[in-house]
Amino acid sequence: MTNRLIFSIIITFFFLNANAVNAENEESVYDKRMALFKKTEALTQIPWYYFAAIDNYERNIKSSDEPEQVISIEFASELWFGPGNSSQITEETIIDTFDGEGKDGNGDGKADPANEEDVLYTMAMLILEYGPTEDDIKIALWNHYQRDLTVQTIMNTAKVFATFQDINLTDRDFPVSIQHNYSYRNTWGDRRGFGGLRIHEGTDIFANYGVPVQSTTYGVIEMMGWNLYGGWRIGIRDIFNIYHYYAHMSGYDDNIKLGQVVQPGDVLGSVGSTGYGPPGTSGKFPPHLHYGMYKDNGYSEWSFDPYPYLRKWERMARDKQ
Repeated sequence: MTNRLIFSIIITFFFLNANAVNAENEESVYDKRMALFKKTEALTQIPWYYFAAIDNYERNIKSSDEPEQVISIEFASELWFGPGNSSQITEETIIDTFDGEGKDGNGDGKADPANEEDVLYTMAMLILEYGPTEDDIKIALWNHYQRDLTVQTIMNTAKVFATFQDINLTDRDFPVSIQHNYSYRNTWGDRRGFGGLRIHEGTDIFANYGVPVQSTTYGVIEMMGWNLYGGWRIGIRDIFNIYHYYAHMSGYDDNIKLGQVVQPGDVLGSVGSTGYGPPGTSGKFPPHLHYGMYKDNGYSEWSFDPYPYLRKWERMARDKQ
């Protein structure tokens, strides 16, 4: 056996072992999160998927450079410890004295913002100040975050988690059926003239009329109907604070409705050429699907290039076959 072959075997073993370890670690972090969510549910009677959705929202508004935590929910120091508690004493009785919101979730007498059980229990107590119903939770979230889109995103994500009874939802699919002919290239940022000079906020996937349009992700249908630019379009808010926009469709699948939970591969409708005019306008350009992605960071929402993701999801779709 040559040295080169031995080296190749060692490297292969190293990468296979590293991938196995990474997969095990990734699985364990989801298990740890779910165990914490379920424990907090048992203590407070608030369904676990609301805590999971809040945690997921906060994780996805953080910088990608920050190390991933088991629980990503954070509280402002003044809110947690109370005004005037400048020493940030963690004894729950002291925090109560200063009108802080920090609570002891694990029974050690301390309310530590670095302790995952304390953080989740504190969030639960903030929610229960308003009540346990879905409407109460919406009000509690609005008062905490002071932002409608944040509340909407969290409630949508909770709905997805409740539907699938899981938080490890990483599957994806290509937005048009790969059983049909289609073509696309990176068109994000190209110039568009209809309605005034603007940039193209998506990727155009050209296909014949009637080719099925599919959900790429887990999410909730947040928008349906006619748009001057996009014609018949659908907007889906996913569990990673991303809005997926499908436009120029010829129509919708009969089973699709506003507020519906979808998963990768669910048929939404079909490719068309609608838009650039009043309702019903069609044929002003070749049939294609306009697919856009918009990221929310907790303050604003912006378009970003979907092309690299489409290439990845296309490979994933082909691998499934």
